[in-house]
Amino acid sequence: MTGFRRKARTIALQTLFELDCSNHKPEEVLARLLEEKVLPDAAADFARSLVNGVIQNKKGIDDVIRRFAPAFPVNQIAPIDRNILRLAIFEILFDNRVPVKAAINEAVELAKNFGGDTSQKFVNGVLGSVVTTCVQQVKQQEMIKKTE
Repeated sequence: MTGFRRKARTIALQTLFELDCSNHKPEEVLARLLEEKVLPDAAADFARSLVNGVIQNKKGIDDVIRRFAPAFPVNQIAPIDRNILRLAIFEILFDNRVPVKAAINEAVELAKNFGGDTSQKFVNGVLGSVVTTCVQQVKQQEMIKKTE
């Protein structure tokens, strides 16, 4: 399933990138891309859930990017990097279907394949900060619950 998930993430990223740079409708863009690259139903469903999840949680995801990349206004981050971050942050903080390390590794691979020279370091750095901070917060909340 891993190979199919990677392809699904690629399609999700291409969809999010196109939506970010145009006024196209999400359903139409995703349908076209899924038609061009034939995927098993489970992978196509995974791509759909990623795109829909990012769209539904875009404000919250962008707030996370603002918090962990304060030197880079979200609208000034390269569109491909911005959408790789959105996709990965959705998977890490909102979706929880894959291990955190896998989501980060997949995001770095997308950055290598589609981003610029510094994309993979930027994406890895932001996601590393997100995970470090969020894991600490979760551990603190768990400790509080244990003491109650």
